Amino acid sequence: MNANRAILLLILFGAAAAAGYGLLRGVAPARGEQKQERAAEPTPANIVRYEPGAAQLSFLKIEPVAEHPQALIDPLNARVAYDEDHTVRVFSPIAGRVTRIDAQPGIRVSQGQPLAWLDAPDFASAVADARKAELDLAQRKLALNRAKDLYEGEVLARKDYEAAQTDYREAEVEVERTRARVRNLAHAGMGEDGRFALRTPIAGMVLDRQINPGSEVRPDAATPLFVISDLSRVWVMIDLPERDLEKVRAGQSVIVEVDAFPGKQFRGQVAHVGRVLDPATRRIQARCTVANLDGLLRPEMYARVAPLAAGGKQQIRIPNSALITQGVMTFVFVETAPGVLERRRVSLGLQGHTDSFVQAGLASGDKVVVSGALLLNSELRAGS
Repeated sequence: MNANRAILLLILFGAAAAAGYGLLRGVAPARGEQKQERAAEPTPANIVRYEPGAAQLSFLKIEPVAEHPQALIDPLNARVAYDEDHTVRVFSPIAGRVTRIDAQPGIRVSQGQPLAWLDAPDFASAVADARKAELDLAQRKLALNRAKDLYEGEVLARKDYEAAQTDYREAEVEVERTRARVRNLAHAGMGEDGRFALRTPIAGMVLDRQINPGSEVRPDAATPLFVISDLSRVWVMIDLPERDLEKVRAGQSVIVEVDAFPGKQFRGQVAHVGRVLDPATRRIQARCTVANLDGLLRPEMYARVAPLAAGGKQQIRIPNSALITQGVMTFVFVETAPGVLERRRVSLGLQGHTDSFVQAGLASGDKVVVSGALLLNSELRAGS
């Protein structure tokens, strides 16, 4: 009896131990799985994460974006030119030989300043003719006064008095002619030794010089001796394609960029749009006026001109290297936190050769991946 009770107790104890072991086995894995799920929270399909200082970040270029005036069309090819309203090409109005040059290319000159001095016999002859005419006028005036007195005293015939009047008027006309010739030749004056002074009619900068001391000059020369221009304003000449004619009009604001100063923009305005199409290039020339107070724009520079929308509208501008295109959708990667890069869909407006304007999806100041976006997109697709 005692032996049977002992056997029964052993069986009950074994069953209880087995049940307890099975319960432990069932509970422990469940807790481990919950813990594992908490540790590996799923990353959204449009986000790439890196640890701070990760090597992958060194291959990315991230820049904040900003709003820019909205362009209507892709930048147009153009070139910088002189403002012809403030440019003169100086020729010599008289033949002569250059004895001295006072102006060198690159210096600023004031209105009336001598550029060069000429030994010009024709000028000396013109001055002598003017002085002779003045002396002759004085003699004719004396003769007219004597004839008047004699005529009033009934000593001189009327026809002789009228002849004296005619001689005096002819002398006046000759004085006016010779003085006008001297003024035309030496509109800015004459040197102390009688040499001809070639002077600038405007203030500006000497941009070109085509003479040297001893050079012989003529009034019918094909090339100007000096080119003087005020470069505080320049013209930018646009070669406007026929298809873009309706998008450019006089008075419209433009932005000018040149390769010499990347990222710098110059504001200007369309002054004139041509009326005639060049049959060879199929282009229409449009002229813009641009302020150039710092002198950075120089004639014959190549430029790009972007006509702007009316009303000063602005949009986010980003380089095309930041764009990821998938079908009809366009994405960019935005840094939302250090090492956290979100792929975000954007809506584009004007798409140029190098930059595009974003209508929706970005705000000014967002940090966008402008280089390396393709690598990020490949990694994002590989991890999905």
